Amino acid sequence: MCENGKALWWSCVLIDEQSHIRPKEFFYRGHNYFYTGHVPALANKKFDWLDGRNVCREYCMDLVSMETQEENNLIFKLIQQNDVPYIWTSGRLCDFKGCESRKDLEPKNIFGWFWSANREKMSPTNQIPNGWGYNPWSQTGHKKQRQPDNAEFDINQTAESCMSVLNNVYNDGIAWHDVACYHEKPVVCEDSEELLNYVASTNRGLRL
Repeated sequence: MCENGKALWWSCVLIDEQSHIRPKEFFYRGHNYFYTGHVPALANKKFDWLDGRNVCREYCMDLVSMETQEENNLIFKLIQQNDVPYIWTSGRLCDFKGCESRKDLEPKNIFGWFWSANREKMSPTNQIPNGWGYNPWSQTGHKKQRQPDNAEFDINQTAESCMSVLNNVYNDGIAWHDVACYHEKPVVCEDSEELLNYVASTNRGLRL
């Protein structure tokens, strides 16, 4: 699957023109969402983080970002009610080219996380986000340490640079975890205003 922006927008247009229906499982504050496990064509598939993101973008969406406690609770409820073991989110660690000289991101495990879908910086991982009543990062993991802990790096030198929601994998309930991006999981997709606006502006009358 391509990651080039224009190619993804074109793919988004083609799919909508062919099907006229984008998966829309629930609606929250102007955005549609769907879980791939509930879409027949995707139900039995899992994706690494990048492929999961590209699947969402084919539908003018992106991996889900949970900027508010209310939105986070909606995703946790979906996971709980459907006994979903884990999902990918758009959470990403800024540990690639261009991030190395950013002093505001250090230490990265605390200050280096952002939502790739909208490029919004996350709250420090060791603090309760503004407006929340709890810290959604898990208190434990493979190393029995607060997340994110980059545990897999100690095993095989692979950084845990992507954010997943895990369902009680470490007897910790439903919580955020840093995970190596190559692992395969189902995803929750959320409308991308950037993609939708681009497609709407270049395809007058197209129903999205």
